[in-house]
Amino acid sequence: MRPTQHIFEEPLIPVRWTSHAESERGAEQLPTEIGVLELLLRSHDIECLAIAEAPAHSALLRVLYALTSRVTGLDEARNGPDDWLERREEILADGALPEDRITAYAETYRDRFFLFDTSPDGRPWMQDPRLVQQCDAASTAGVNKLVVTRPSGNNHAWWKHHLDTRPGPLSASEALLNLLTWHYYGPSGRCSSREVNGAKSASTTAGPLRSALSYHPEGSTLFETLLAGLVPPEETVDPQQDRCPWEWDELPDPEGPPAALAGPCSRLTAASAHALLLVPDEDDPRLVRDAYITWAYRKGRGARPQDDYLIWQMSKQGNVYPRPADSQRALWRDVDALLLIDPPGVAQPRRPRVFEWAVELPLDLSVHALGFEQDGQAKDTQFVDSVTPPVLDFAEKRSARSKPAVGRLRAMGERFGNRLDRALRRAWRTYVNDPKDSAEAWAQEGAARYWPAAETEFWNRFRALDRTGTALDGGLDAGTARTVFLSLAIRAFDEVTTSVTRTQRGARAVEEARVELFGDPRPRKPAKGSAA
Repeated sequence: MRPTQHIFEEPLIPVRWTSHAESERGAEQLPTEIGVLELLLRSHDIECLAIAEAPAHSALLRVLYALTSRVTGLDEARNGPDDWLERREEILADGALPEDRITAYAETYRDRFFLFDTSPDGRPWMQDPRLVQQCDAASTAGVNKLVVTRPSGNNHAWWKHHLDTRPGPLSASEALLNLLTWHYYGPSGRCSSREVNGAKSASTTAGPLRSALSYHPEGSTLFETLLAGLVPPEETVDPQQDRCPWEWDELPDPEGPPAALAGPCSRLTAASAHALLLVPDEDDPRLVRDAYITWAYRKGRGARPQDDYLIWQMSKQGNVYPRPADSQRALWRDVDALLLIDPPGVAQPRRPRVFEWAVELPLDLSVHALGFEQDGQAKDTQFVDSVTPPVLDFAEKRSARSKPAVGRLRAMGERFGNRLDRALRRAWRTYVNDPKDSAEAWAQEGAARYWPAAETEFWNRFRALDRTGTALDGGLDAGTARTVFLSLAIRAFDEVTTSVTRTQRGARAVEEARVELFGDPRPRKPAKGSAA
């Protein structure tokens, strides 16, 4: 079968066009999916990627960052970061990515961007063709395993029901996005057996972004987003050594160490611990009927690779780890960890390195958080996808006065949310006379009432902060803000507990717990087993 589904040429990437691009075309409909070549050439006419699956969106952004670095020459900074910043601003002023360099790059690596390539010397994109010989063809993973939103084995169904005995076909576009999801968010543990040099193994380590939440600066167009998402390489980085998987001369040795991550391009694209191969349908080369999924390196990778789009923080044991994706945690609660150079918190959070450089652009940038709430192995819970209003004007590097304002505003919202949680749990435990009860039902109902209202209040007050850098504390009226957050907590507390206040026991339990909303001044006994 000849190579098919060229990623640069075939319409495989869902996009949303800007309003000015649509108006220029008039009644003519713009395509909802395009190839990577058109995406790069017309990034200034595209508002954003239109990918519903957050991990696939996050993964593809990293690939596009690497491609943008290559075609702009921003993949090296031998004269230092100041020169790199000047070159990036020149490209921003041009209003588009350089057409000649995009087409030249696409031609140079044309044979490496076919999604399906079964020819003897074929190198299908981001895949390992050797798996046909090294894995058991009678025990492949199948398309249900490839698609993270489909049930496989005993896993639950997300949106549609598919049976392992009758797996539905998969379009090339869906296969591409799920291929990327596996490379970045794939699980650890048992996988398909792979035999190399007579030795079989069937276990793999987790993908580099497994369970993590990544944060991306976002502009009004994809062009702005891609430039804002770049980080200058170290001065010692050589683009000839800092290579993406499709640029490798040879496929890596599965028994050897993983490919060295020599700079930002390889860190963005070459940190996968999984090897995959898509099997196209024989009757319709636009569809995928099967897939191999196994380990990429027998030794695997050690520590999670450094990533410039994660919030890194410290565990109680002194280990550095990325802030995990939590579908129940709203993005505004991380705002000060994104904007401040030295964010507050016992976990000593360190903001994503990309924001240090994004604020250097003269753009109104939002933050797009993308992740996948997962455990380390096979459990997938929920996607996390959230966007802030334009916030980088409040970054501490632009306005030092925003540090106390943003931090205090976020802390107030968090404080009264935590007090509400304690108050509701205390009220329930007193009411049922069981100090060991988790009181989860009341706590969850209270959270559902408080946090959305607190988020609205946070953004309303955030937008009203001083943008000139002249007002004391950023113009934050801390007293009024505290009163409003407290009133939101009181309202949620009353709404949750009202059903039991008709009895004397219930009314007493509720009133005794209400003091938690105001900060109970009484000393508490240390929890059993905790340090005094």
